Formats: sequence, structure tokens, C-alpha cells
Amino acid sequence: MTLPPFGFLEVVSRWQFAPVVTGFVVVAAGLYLWGVLRVRRRHPARPWPPWRTALFLGGLAVVVIATQSGVGSYDDVLFWDHMIQHLLLLMVAPPMLVLGQPATLLLHASRNPLHTWAKKFLRSRVIAAITWPPLGFVLYAGVIIGTHLTSFMNLVLANEAVHDGEHVLYLVVGYLYFLPLIGREPIRWKVSYPSRIFLLFLAMPVDAFTGLALGSESGNPFPNMAHQRPSWAPSPINDVHIGGAIMWVGGAGIMFALTMIVFFAWSRERRSDGGLGWLEVARRTNFATLVNEHREASPAGGAPTPAAPAAPVGRAESVDDDEHLAAYNAFLARLNQQHER
Repeated sequence: MTLPPFGFLEVVSRWQFAPVVTGFVVVAAGLYLWGVLRVRRRHPARPWPPWRTALFLGGLAVVVIATQSGVGSYDDVLFWDHMIQHLLLLMVAPPMLVLGQPATLLLHASRNPLHTWAKKFLRSRVIAAITWPPLGFVLYAGVIIGTHLTSFMNLVLANEAVHDGEHVLYLVVGYLYFLPLIGREPIRWKVSYPSRIFLLFLAMPVDAFTGLALGSESGNPFPNMAHQRPSWAPSPINDVHIGGAIMWVGGAGIMFALTMIVFFAWSRERRSDGGLGWLEVARRTNFATLVNEHREASPAGGAPTPAAPAAPVGRAESVDDDEHLAAYNAFLARLNQQHER
């Protein structure tokens, strides 16, 4: 059957049934919601955060959209649609599932012996090995390059089982890559924020290189897809070029957004600094130092005013209080006087 031209209406109205995907999503959503309800019953004062539930269920919804909506219906006809599907399964759904913290939810909702077994499993050597951050990056780069810049795509188009396995591969590799970088599950690896940002940043050149390589193709590297091409579709080489642009721009854009999320979390990190975060601590410290250095001399050149000690970092009062503001205004007045001389 020839598919009609691809468009938004076809994406939302043309669905295909994938029993394995549907079963996985239903079971995963059911178990997660069971954990949420159990935590609410056991800890009514501290229920599971609704936003984490929304992210996890949203990640499952992305999997359904990528495989069973119009995106999945056209994935063996249009290469650029296939690339959108890859981005959804590798870079969108896994981060949402990771931020849903299903393992932590299991620990909160379970009792012994399941609780003890789950905790030991998360701390086991096997989990530590497969969630090692450098390994996650290597797997991510290998999957991106290996499934787009080789003849693997032709095998995917010719074998439905391999195609389904590719979907699973993207989900698993994406989850393992993002877990130690944006997640807070009780695994062995506690990656510093600079290292997280570095490993996320490294993925952007991989996406860009793959996109540029596809965009510079002079011939059709995926002849199996050309055999099923309808008359309304772009030419095979243009299709590949559009797919390369989607990988380059879309992949780098998603990674940049995730990097900014990690950077924002770093700037708001609560430590022994009273919960201010390193960015706010640095701002307050610099401001207090600047004011105190110039309070020793009065604006009229009279006797110096003793410098007030800087407030502790953890104080609830803001640095921008009346006393410091007056001192800062005096400092500006002195600068103005010196300039007039």
C-alpha cells in the first residue's frame, strides 16, 4: 500500500500496532504507578514528586510515538523521518526515563527482601561496569556512527527483527549514557558536574560529524530504502541530506539543552554553603570583598571606617542589605570624586 504524503496530520492519525512495544510500555507504566501509590501510602507527608512521574510517563509516550505513530509508519520510507525516530529513541526518551528515577522509586516503595536485593543489584559490579560514564560515551558514539555511516541501515530495512532490535539498542544505550550524567540513581558512580558537562559536550561533535558526513554524500548509501520510495518523496540523495541536517542540528540542539540543564543544576547545587549554590556564593563573596576594601576610607576623606566583617555564606540575610548598599554607594561617590579631580 502506497502511503500518502508525509505530514503532521499523518503523524497523529496514522498508527500501527506493535505488541512488544505496547506490552513494554503498559508494564513499565503500571509498575511505576504502583510504586508511586505505594510511596504515597507509606509516606503521605513525602509523596513521590509528580514531575518525576510526568517525566517517566512522558518518556514512555515518546517511545510509543516514535514506533507506533506516523513517525514509525514512515520510518522505512523516508530516511529523514527515520532520523527523527532515532533522535526520539536515543536522545529524548532516555533522559526523560532517567529523570523519572525508577530505581529510586523501587527502593522507596519496596520492603525486604526486595529492597535489599535491589540495593545490592544497583551497587553490583555488573551495574557499575555498564554504567561507567566513559563506556556510556563510547557506546553512544559507536551506535551513532555505526548505525548511520555503515551499511547497517540496509540490513535494518531488509529485516524487521533487526529493525526492532535497533530500537531497543537506542533506548538501552541512551539510558546507560545519560544515567550517570543527568540521573541521581543510587549507583556507584558519582560524577562531578564538570565531568558531566564535558561528557555531554563530547557528544555534540559526534552528532555533527555524522550529520556532516551524511550531508556530503554524493550517492545514495541506502539503496534498500529507495526501493520503497513513493513518487511524492524527495530523491534518495536529498532525503539523506535532510536526514544529515536533522542529525547535526537536532542532535546538537538536544545535547546543548541537556548540557544547560546540568549546568543550571550545578549552579543551584546545595552543599555546605547554606544551599546558595556556587554561583550565588561567588557573587556574594565578590560583592562583599569589593565593598569592604573601599569602606576603610570615607567619601569626604575623613577617618577611615572600620570594615564590617563579611556575613557568613550560610546567613539568611542578603548581601544587598542597607548597610552594604550604603557602603557601595559611598564607594561609587569616591570614584566619581577622583574622576572629577
